[in-house]
Amino acid sequence: MHGLHLSAELHGCPSGTAELPLLTDPTALQALCEQATTTAGLTVVGQLFHRFSPAPGQSQTGVTGMLLLAESHLAVHTWPELSVVTLDVYVCNRGQDCSAAAKAVMDALIATFQPERVERRSWARSAVAASTPAV
Repeated sequence: MHGLHLSAELHGCPSGTAELPLLTDPTALQALCEQATTTAGLTVVGQLFHRFSPAPGQSQTGVTGMLLLAESHLAVHTWPELSVVTLDVYVCNRGQDCSAAAKAVMDALIATFQPERVERRSWARSAVAASTPAV
């Protein structure tokens, strides 16, 4: 199994507006995530996007979304009151290296959110089949 796990914290993202509702609208956020993953050649097999109820005194509220991929997952969390988005992209495959697809998804999402500052992390993940079965 070859995999790449990417995460990013996006700071200074434009808050949910009519032009860029991604931080507050689960439907718009889901469409963006599905487009980024399918454009990268990944396969969506399930999804869940949830908008939280506003806390007392707040007018905006964030969204948490998850795409279950045949190759693993994409998770996104938005905090419009902080202008922050966090992203988690993990892809893995037994037969091929999907690292380029993971990078393409992450790059597309970052470009769309238009952050002022980005903090990125990455982990190469791999597993080798054991020569003896586990007990």
